[in-house]
Amino acid sequence: MKRDLCTGVVLRLAVALFLFPILCCDGQPGELYLSWNEVPDRPWPGRDLWANRVQDWAVSGGRLEAVHDLPMRTAHLLTRRGRPERGEIVARMSTGLIPTEGSAGATSGTGGLEDTGAVGLLLGGGGPDLDPRRAALIHHSGGPGAGRFVGIDQEGRLFLADFSQGNAILARSPAGLRATDSLELTIRVAPEGDEARVFLQARSVSSREPPIELAGGPFPIGSLTGGIALVSHGPEGTGSRGWFGHLRIEGRGVEMLPEGALGPILGAQHTMSRGSLRLSAQLFPVSGPLEGSGPPIPDSVLLEVQDEEGRWVTAQRSPVTVPGYTATFQVDEWPATREVPYRLSFLPGPGRGPGGDAYHGTIRAEPSGTDLVVAAFTGNHNVASPGVDRGTFDWLSHIWFPHEDIAAHVQNHAPDFLFFSGDQVYEGASPTRADFQHPFGDYLYKWYLWLWAFRDLTRDIPSVAIPDDHDVFHGNVWGAGGRPTPPGLSGAEAQDQGGYKLPATFVNMVQRTHAAHLPAPYHPEASVFDIDTYFTDILYGGVSFAVLEDRKFKSPPKLLVPDADVWNGWAQNPDFDAPRQADVPGASLLGEAQERFLEEWAGEWGGGTWMKVVLSQTIFANVATIPSDALSGSVIPSLPIPEPGSWIEGDKLAADMDSNGWPQGARNRAIRAIRKGFAVHLAGDQHLASTIQYGVDEWGDGPFALCVPSVANFWPRRWYPPRPGGNRPPGAPEYAGDFLDGFGNRMTVHAVSNPALWAREPRALHNRAPGYGIARFNRETREVRLEAWPRWADPAAGDPPYPGWPVVFGQEDGFGRTPWGYLPSLEIVGMADPVVQVVSEAGGEIVYTLRIKGSRFTPKVFRPGVYTLRVGEPGTPSMQVFLSQEASLDSNRILSVVF
Repeated sequence: MKRDLCTGVVLRLAVALFLFPILCCDGQPGELYLSWNEVPDRPWPGRDLWANRVQDWAVSGGRLEAVHDLPMRTAHLLTRRGRPERGEIVARMSTGLIPTEGSAGATSGTGGLEDTGAVGLLLGGGGPDLDPRRAALIHHSGGPGAGRFVGIDQEGRLFLADFSQGNAILARSPAGLRATDSLELTIRVAPEGDEARVFLQARSVSSREPPIELAGGPFPIGSLTGGIALVSHGPEGTGSRGWFGHLRIEGRGVEMLPEGALGPILGAQHTMSRGSLRLSAQLFPVSGPLEGSGPPIPDSVLLEVQDEEGRWVTAQRSPVTVPGYTATFQVDEWPATREVPYRLSFLPGPGRGPGGDAYHGTIRAEPSGTDLVVAAFTGNHNVASPGVDRGTFDWLSHIWFPHEDIAAHVQNHAPDFLFFSGDQVYEGASPTRADFQHPFGDYLYKWYLWLWAFRDLTRDIPSVAIPDDHDVFHGNVWGAGGRPTPPGLSGAEAQDQGGYKLPATFVNMVQRTHAAHLPAPYHPEASVFDIDTYFTDILYGGVSFAVLEDRKFKSPPKLLVPDADVWNGWAQNPDFDAPRQADVPGASLLGEAQERFLEEWAGEWGGGTWMKVVLSQTIFANVATIPSDALSGSVIPSLPIPEPGSWIEGDKLAADMDSNGWPQGARNRAIRAIRKGFAVHLAGDQHLASTIQYGVDEWGDGPFALCVPSVANFWPRRWYPPRPGGNRPPGAPEYAGDFLDGFGNRMTVHAVSNPALWAREPRALHNRAPGYGIARFNRETREVRLEAWPRWADPAAGDPPYPGWPVVFGQEDGFGRTPWGYLPSLEIVGMADPVVQVVSEAGGEIVYTLRIKGSRFTPKVFRPGVYTLRVGEPGTPSMQVFLSQEASLDSNRILSVVF
């Protein structure tokens, strides 16, 4: 074992100087040596550590330093864990506190560490059973299983504290050293059966003062079992910041976790469309500065792929873009018919050392089978309640990251495509409160957690991830074309004025980390401000996806509907009649450019397209109710959650202008465009899973839509309409059927997953109906199957989706408008499954376009007149045009089309 360990270390040293040297001295199992002496200044501490938070730690002058004087900043070891039941643990480090003006903290010597700074190690973080990724989030707040904090305080005294009990002091040395000196600190955990003692020694490197020592215990051995983290502790007013020059940890009680190493490349996302691969690599902050745009950095990423002989071949090299630390690749003429392994390697600029380990994945062959399966997600809370870093909680049940259950269950569906509809990041609980002083780093911290949780899905499966309001640190966004909000305003007051609160460089970074791997934007000129657009289309496996931006071009209702007295999207005027008064002229939802895009996209069926799917942040209806006396949805988090199957009386229809039920006119234009392609709509945002069919002029004349459940949910919306739905199927619940939503929009509700007391632990998670969505598209039958799944359900074990699902329908059902009449029935010879397009000759409007199944089709039309029929394969000579086809009530006329 000693020889294998040392051999592996030597090999790593050849490529890891840019990272952290890992040295093997006497061959102790699990030994690790970290030094920042030759590491360039940067925010990222290296691949062996997870920093809480990104903006709170940095390598500076050959040391790892806490950037801010904040309580319990931690940098968790990812590749080692303490198991003192196996033997001794010894940690030796150079450390100290950075001197700052007025930083001489005070302590009574008997209380905790509330009033004094400290530096040292956290031992036993999360206990023996907690997923190491979950344990890596432990910082600031204590609570059961949080661990023991041991080190030296601001007065220079050694201490042992119980972080599970608010850092209550368990032992403290009577003598002290100057904590601002360079210190050598040794911590030893010595097991004694079911207990263990802890021994500390500190000596000053720069003075001849004698070393000081402290012994504590015995403690239950389990309290020292688990994660290990570097800690800088600086309560408010202490000015205390810790630093580390090196760390050596060894002993038979140190467990190796080599698979835990992260970086410098954390993950990748990709799409493939029309034979072109688009891939983005996400890096940790490999250089500074973290905030703002900063100068270009000289680093790059190399993309290599395996050829059919198994040789690694360079495909492309791409620069690292800041802010955001992404590298984007586009490779045309991609071999889409075979599986292609790839690897990404970080290439630091001149004088910055080697780049470390490569990141590996596989680009799958483009699917050609019967079913194409899309897994869809929304929302990504990582903790049980906002303000997690205030107070204490149970790290085992209140931390939901890394969502390993949902990732495993989704894999069981064998998805071909992933869609993340927004709120991958929550500014307030992913997992810490928003840091508007350092938004760039704070966003990246939370974004990295999302990618860490889902990267084993995104590394191999094509994915779309689009940002929503919380991703750009908003509660709601009415983007108004991308303009900035008026200066001097904050919160809902700023949001209601329209635009983005944070600068364009921040919003563009968010969009780039989410969506740089999408094909080029369809209309890049659409935004007249400094924020880029990304709406586009993807053709993959014969399914054509339209990726929309719901929020960016939406009008702010407060400015357009003054009579409503809008606050945060809700009318505060109780006499305001939303169905009658809210749909005002000039109100935008998607904007002119996206509406034009949808019209063009719905009519484009080349390249073998056989199905159309719209991907956006949220659905075009307001499927929600609130108590009858409420003026907004702010009451939602505090509402009681009922038993499964029960009914809540006294609710009214919600009229939330953050939903895409408003503005009604723009909503209807979008639906009319989408249904021209017989498309299905997949979205999220609303937290309440639902499957509905849109109606514009009549119920059921529009597309079907699936709003997927949140991965995790703080805002459990519900649907308890005051009257039962019309035209319900026999046995359907009262919430199903035909409704007018709170804005008067027609919708037919098929299934809803209301929050309920499901008796699943942890209840704070599962009672709010979390989960994900699955959409199955059948190439042969053109059947669509929509499903909403609880995150606790195991499909491999035969568990079902939420009650009411699946909802199954045919492709043509998505344009359920009642026909006025028909054009001649087409009988096609010499071509299977051609595209049929119907165009009104009175104005040239495309009525609809569809790749039919088979060789016979009777085109329906909705008003009398003369039409053009286009039949065949778009973009090829095999396309025939038939002019002056007159609509008739007779559906038995025949038009023969021969190829």
